[in-house]
Amino acid sequence: MVISAFHGERLRLARVALGLTLDQLGARVSATRQYLNQLEQGLKVPTDEMRAALAAALGIAEHFFAITASAGISPEQCHFRKQRTTPVSVVSQVLARGTLLDGFVSRLDHELDLPTVSFPDIPVASAAEIEAAADHAREHWRLGTGPISSMMRVVENAGAVVSFFSGVSERVDALSIDCVRPMIIRSEAKPAACRLRFDLAHEAGHLIMHRGIQTGDKVTEDQANRFASAFLLPRSSFIHEFPRSRLLDWSAIFSLKLRWKVSAAAILRRAYDLRMISPDQYRTGYIHLSKTGQRRAERFDDQIPTEMPELLPKALQALEAAFPGSLTRMVDASGLQAEMFAHVSGLALPVEKTPDDNIVPLNRWKLNI
Repeated sequence: MVISAFHGERLRLARVALGLTLDQLGARVSATRQYLNQLEQGLKVPTDEMRAALAAALGIAEHFFAITASAGISPEQCHFRKQRTTPVSVVSQVLARGTLLDGFVSRLDHELDLPTVSFPDIPVASAAEIEAAADHAREHWRLGTGPISSMMRVVENAGAVVSFFSGVSERVDALSIDCVRPMIIRSEAKPAACRLRFDLAHEAGHLIMHRGIQTGDKVTEDQANRFASAFLLPRSSFIHEFPRSRLLDWSAIFSLKLRWKVSAAAILRRAYDLRMISPDQYRTGYIHLSKTGQRRAERFDDQIPTEMPELLPKALQALEAAFPGSLTRMVDASGLQAEMFAHVSGLALPVEKTPDDNIVPLNRWKLNI
């Protein structure tokens, strides 16, 4: 009997993607931690029975282990914004899921004409250069200087895939992965619509300003925040609309929030960065938001609709419409099964339907958003 190849690093990739320790996986397959570590290190090859047990425990197909391992996501590619308490194990889990998602998206790119990747490469060093980068990005994507109706569509039309990882909780805010097809990942926790829009702009800033740079430190995070602020609230428009007075005009500030879909806190910060309010006014504004219970949830948050990813769901729908059953086959070719696919994509596989004999498949399917 011919035994297919077994790559130990693929076992580790699937295990880490699910957030399992060696001991936890060992309990599922009745194996010791030492034995599983030897498998991952390539020092041993599992029996057919153990290979099947591992696949079942991890929600993957047995041939997943035989797929030649490609280079995983490196720290330089991943702009990982996380809370300070985020364990290293969670960071590894997110990187593993990103690697698996990147492998699937690469296959999808060969089947569909997805939007061309068009994130400009603009290194920055100063606040003035960040402002210029934000203005250039708006010009590059032909967005004008008014409010952006959908930040989600901006990054997806620029070629990024946006997805949500389940089971990571709130320990991960957001991250972007700078690969051939850039990816922006959010945790499954649903933030306020304004927060989500700012996060998307923040990650776009990383993809534009920090190519090849390992981020996560205060300098790069502050730069991405300044970019998001300048991108969502361009200086040329903001200086004409922000109300200047000795006392903060909260009615006007919340009107700006509803018009620009940016939080009142971010509006205050933008005014402070542009020296339109004093440090005392800025501090007073944040104290007001805190005392009125608006540090986490602001007034009118519920009046701004939450933007959901469209590119990946529509791409999968288009593929299934052109070739019924092809999505399941593509997922299987990636060595994934439904549960693992949901973990790395945030989406559920559709129920496969019997193909209609009257449908004539197309060689390519153009996706329009």
